[in-house]
Amino acid sequence: MSDDLLNILSNSNKDIDNQKLMDYLSDKLSADEKHEFEKTLIDSQLESDAVEGLETFENKKNLLAFAEQLNRNLQLQLQKKKSAKEKRRIKENPWIYVTIILIIIIILIGFFVIWKYLH
Repeated sequence: MSDDLLNILSNSNKDIDNQKLMDYLSDKLSADEKHEFEKTLIDSQLESDAVEGLETFENKKNLLAFAEQLNRNLQLQLQKKKSAKEKRRIKENPWIYVTIILIIIIILIGFFVIWKYLH
């Protein structure tokens, strides 16, 4: 298998060996090794669902292209979320804070002047 194909789960759970996963998907493991690998999947529903999804691929070469497409889409979505978050965030501008404080001070002075005038 190519090194790129082995790195599909490079950031995933370290309990699952990528080479063993690819051998499992390619049906290169013995019955005992398959059973042992399946026992490691029992603990995590996500991992077992991922392996089941990977098993549905008939052509393992398409698996690499699919993983690359998922990575590109994920990066695009993350970039969109990051830019939207930046737009929502108030830009750091000290003049806004100074203006707000001055307005509050003027309102307070006005309140006390009117209060003194009425009493």
